[in-house]
Amino acid sequence: MTGESGCVIWFTGLSGAGKSTLAEALGGYMRSLGHKVELLDGDIVRKVFPQTGFSKKDRDEHVRRMGYLASILERNGVAVIASFISPYRESRDFVRSLCRNFVEVYVSTSLSECEKRDVKGLYRRARAGEISSFTGIDDPYEAPLRPEITIDTAGEEVGKSLERLINNLESLNILE
Repeated sequence: MTGESGCVIWFTGLSGAGKSTLAEALGGYMRSLGHKVELLDGDIVRKVFPQTGFSKKDRDEHVRRMGYLASILERNGVAVIASFISPYRESRDFVRSLCRNFVEVYVSTSLSECEKRDVKGLYRRARAGEISSFTGIDDPYEAPLRPEITIDTAGEEVGKSLERLINNLESLNILE
């Protein structure tokens, strides 16, 4: 990140893909370099705004609101690391349009790998019909068409994925 300019590094992918893990690791790394960093994570934010639903309209609105917040922080010189499933291209494109320095990171881990990880049991519950509108099961995930960075975390240690992510961000002049 050159000087005190902010940026928005937006992680998108299925539940269990590794977005939050990578986002947290990147946040720690950037803080160690002296950057002002704010992490916006879907699970944490939904605890603050529990009334946000999961319909397409609700998800779009949620992503747009978080994108607006990210753009404000970016304008104030903060490196925003956002980790949201954000399943719809149109919503992510809207966030991109708000930001001056936006990097989309597609965590492209496959549905089958995410289901194997299923730490919270959400895929199991969605497959059993206990959860509806679950991304990847009965609600679509629209993969980015041209993300700046694509990372597949399957079979890779977090440190190796982080190293590849940092190298990509350096080549984009986001990190110095």
